[in-house]
Amino acid sequence: MISKIVVVGGGSAGTMSAYTLKKLFPEKQIVLLESDNIPTVGVGESTLGQFNQWLALVDIEDKDFMKECNASYKMSIKFNNFYQLNDTPFHYPFGVPHTDGNVAGLNDWYIKKILEPKTKVSDYADCYYPIMALVNQNKILTDDANKDIGLPNYSFKRNVAYHFDAVQFANWLRKKFKEIGGDCKIGTITKVTTNEEGIDQLYTEEGRITGDLFIDCTGFNSLLLNKTLKEPFVSYEDILPNNSAWAAQIPYNDKEKELKPYTNCTALSNGWVWNIPLWNRIGTGYVYSDKYISDQDALKEFKKHLGYDGGDLKFKNIKINTGLHQRLFVKNVVAIGLSAGFIEPLESNGLISVHEFLIRLVRLLRRPSIPQYLKNHYNMTCGRFFRVFAEFVASHFALSCRNDSPYWRAIQNRNYEVEPIKGLVNSMFQENNFWVFDGNHYPNNTGMHCIAAGMNFHPTDEYAIRYATATNDLSNFNPNVINNLYFKKEKWNHLVKNCPSMYDYLKNNIYS
Repeated sequence: MISKIVVVGGGSAGTMSAYTLKKLFPEKQIVLLESDNIPTVGVGESTLGQFNQWLALVDIEDKDFMKECNASYKMSIKFNNFYQLNDTPFHYPFGVPHTDGNVAGLNDWYIKKILEPKTKVSDYADCYYPIMALVNQNKILTDDANKDIGLPNYSFKRNVAYHFDAVQFANWLRKKFKEIGGDCKIGTITKVTTNEEGIDQLYTEEGRITGDLFIDCTGFNSLLLNKTLKEPFVSYEDILPNNSAWAAQIPYNDKEKELKPYTNCTALSNGWVWNIPLWNRIGTGYVYSDKYISDQDALKEFKKHLGYDGGDLKFKNIKINTGLHQRLFVKNVVAIGLSAGFIEPLESNGLISVHEFLIRLVRLLRRPSIPQYLKNHYNMTCGRFFRVFAEFVASHFALSCRNDSPYWRAIQNRNYEVEPIKGLVNSMFQENNFWVFDGNHYPNNTGMHCIAAGMNFHPTDEYAIRYATATNDLSNFNPNVINNLYFKKEKWNHLVKNCPSMYDYLKNNIYS
């Protein structure tokens, strides 16, 4: 029986784990052990829509925590210069695409692109995602308000994620953990003893701690899983190019204009820069590879991008180890967060593995015991989820046509092995016989079709159709496809034009 669980590490992963376990298993003794002299990395300022599923699981509302951690809302991720330098930016919005009334589902836009070749790739998301009407106008629409407005395929509860201060969020969640009966202990681990079951005891300067199950949330250090149990780490260098980052926090010049409902990602010569608008400031960072640029030269490039004028900004350097441990549930240790593995900040994946792994763990903890078979199953499902997401992130680089620096030329020439290519492409497609050369089409429940459209990697085009149909006659295309997409886009923009701006909504409803 697992009656006492010790969570080691007090960052976002540690506090989310501890709170989740105590909230769902109030009868169990949950201990959160954290050191007061080991700083947290502070990743995870930008979340995805699935974060709402975790909030619902543990009964937390947005207004409960937003004011405590300077949070703002997020509806999309914007990409600049990933396909080519000075290319057209494109979005990956949250939610499900709206294809009602379309002739050929998602393929209608590709028909439009063939008939009107000058159509910008940014138009793809605008034509399929009603939420883009809000994004483009910087508006907020609640579910209650939408009952009168009727924006289709939109749910404020499910499709709107968050930007927040990760350190402040962990501090708030720690307080909530204590309020529901959680046991918080401060102490730096000086010694770990093991037995045939895994971890036996943890020793700190204040004494020793025992438990039935230990959750390793010690960050990149991975004190229990890697350092103690010696679980091998599997690198993802084969598909992910970056291993370093500079991070900083910058003030607003004009908050009302700069507070956007999306994470902005801009590719530079040796990586990319994130821009995350919180209520009180902007979080930013340059993710790069030190194989092609030194840390100091990367900092210079980052400062130039920011227009840094020599003020008092503080820059923090972070070394990234991309990959995942071979197993995550070993004996009586489960690693969650950075101690399990890390992809890189692109696509805001810092916290998604935390709640995705947690839901799998809590389902096992409903049982009186966890046999080895189910530990193996946990490792398989978590590993598969993590690798597929990593390959999705890698597609943002693999599909690029940039060759303006040694970094991008190396990505262009990277020799991806067969399995990563299968994961990058085929595993995210589904069968569809719409005049497509390879017989595949992107499913609408992943973001792959948005990224592919933005990177000009289309499931069909004029050449594929001519080849498949053995004709140059494209007269069977219905020109009404273009009008249909246009009118839907205009209708959505009209529906939300009187919605409050995100700045006004936050000021009046969260930070009043």
